[in-house]
Amino acid sequence: MTARLRDVGELIRFSHTVFALPFALIAALAAAHGCPPLPVLGWITVAMVGARTAAMSFNRLADQAIDAANPRTSGRPLPAGRVTRRLAWALVVAGGLALVLAASRLNPLCLALSPVALAWVLAYSFSKRFTPLSHLWLGVGLGIAPLGAWIAVRGSFDLAPIVLAAAVSGWVAGFDVLYSLQDESFDRAAGLQSLPARLGATKAIDIARLLHVGAFAGLAAFAGLVHSGWGLWLGVAGAGALLGWQHSLLAPGRLERLDTAFFTANGILSVSVFVLYLAEVLLR
Repeated sequence: MTARLRDVGELIRFSHTVFALPFALIAALAAAHGCPPLPVLGWITVAMVGARTAAMSFNRLADQAIDAANPRTSGRPLPAGRVTRRLAWALVVAGGLALVLAASRLNPLCLALSPVALAWVLAYSFSKRFTPLSHLWLGVGLGIAPLGAWIAVRGSFDLAPIVLAAAVSGWVAGFDVLYSLQDESFDRAAGLQSLPARLGATKAIDIARLLHVGAFAGLAAFAGLVHSGWGLWLGVAGAGALLGWQHSLLAPGRLERLDTAFFTANGILSVSVFVLYLAEVLLR
């Protein structure tokens, strides 16, 4: 049972929830001008976990043959046979139902938009087959998390969460471009449309850098729009430093520190911005 749970966790990459969930919680805090009711926070979390579970399981199903052919990914649970397609499909269905259930417990607008969000994150799995903008597709898939959290609290759209969604989209798209550098040769041979495969490593890194500059500007704009205090501004400054550090670790042909640049830097970025903003809200 422990081994099965570990394989399922690897399949859905549960640890990667650390990327989008903190920004969803930041949006919820800003929308509520403080701490939202605990049931609202709970259902936001259920929606986030459900959407990620469905999206990642579906992605692994769609990419099973590609993952099996790629030496870097051939050991993943599905191509390696440690998780069955039946179980992966069950996780897709369970995650999608969890998202819709959570949305129904929040407000009518969340419920109405939940199928749109689910369709977007599921369709991402096929995007790299036909467009080099697949990185941005993934970015938007995570970027809608803070927008959804704001709607969960307020029941309406506003400019601030749209700006935050754009910032998160650029941040995720940028680090996904960097992560795909390790598959440049494989993607090109397989006909997949990643930016490194399409443009080469140097241009792809330049685009990632521009996306991260835009993300930093978006975070600063969001902090201004919600009239934040010291906590969020300090978090934004730290995010800028972490983005710069992330790019200092990588260069064409120099990817030995990719895991540090991808998971460590970005995980610290999202969590630290949230913790600092939460501290500001609680002290206020």
